[in-house]
Amino acid sequence: MTERQFRDTETGLSNVFDFESLRALTPARLELRRAGPAPSTAERLRFAADHSLARDAVRRPLDARSLLVVLETIGIEAVEVRSRACSSSDHLLRPDLGRRLDPKDLVRLAGPTETAWVIADGLSSGAVERYAPRLLSAVGGVGRAVVVHHGRVAIGDEIGAALGASLSIVLIGERPGLSAAESMGVYVTYGPAVGCTDAQRNCISNIRDGGLAPEAAAELLSEMVARARREQRTGV
Repeated sequence: MTERQFRDTETGLSNVFDFESLRALTPARLELRRAGPAPSTAERLRFAADHSLARDAVRRPLDARSLLVVLETIGIEAVEVRSRACSSSDHLLRPDLGRRLDPKDLVRLAGPTETAWVIADGLSSGAVERYAPRLLSAVGGVGRAVVVHHGRVAIGDEIGAALGASLSIVLIGERPGLSAAESMGVYVTYGPAVGCTDAQRNCISNIRDGGLAPEAAAELLSEMVARARREQRTGV
């Protein structure tokens, strides 16, 4: 059946929900079909497939070479650096290492600059490869960027401070879910310095096809940056 009837226990009113129509509006799992006491075979297979996509997204290494080429085509000069996490396992098991830049790469940063643009793989390298160029192209005027292997959000603080930037903007792959394996987030920090907390940042999340389009996110980001410079602060 595509329609199920439920009774509101407080009002006693009956409501009819068309779950097929609701499913068309969201990738969320609604009214999973069952076979006896267990989920149906189709639902179990769909869960396994989505779970595999999420696991692959976390483990997939960043294709920095291809990303640098794409960035160059839209007029962005980028430098490739690494965090202190030396491997994928370090990146997943030691988030603290992903928040700091490899000391050998500090000398590769050329400053000063007003805004530090950072692209980090985070927990979904495919997300930044796919959506970072689209967002940066929509923003416009981004001359230089730093591409980070095995980076976490806070690595933008050290990079921003090293570049003498008043603002750091980190584009990073978000933690995959069962409905979106490739989703990107943007974190804006005014006055970046090592030790900044997440409460000192603003975030735009769920940037992807099927979520917040990169072009729409670029408009929100421009407004967020303008407000940060006007108020000389970010966060809550």
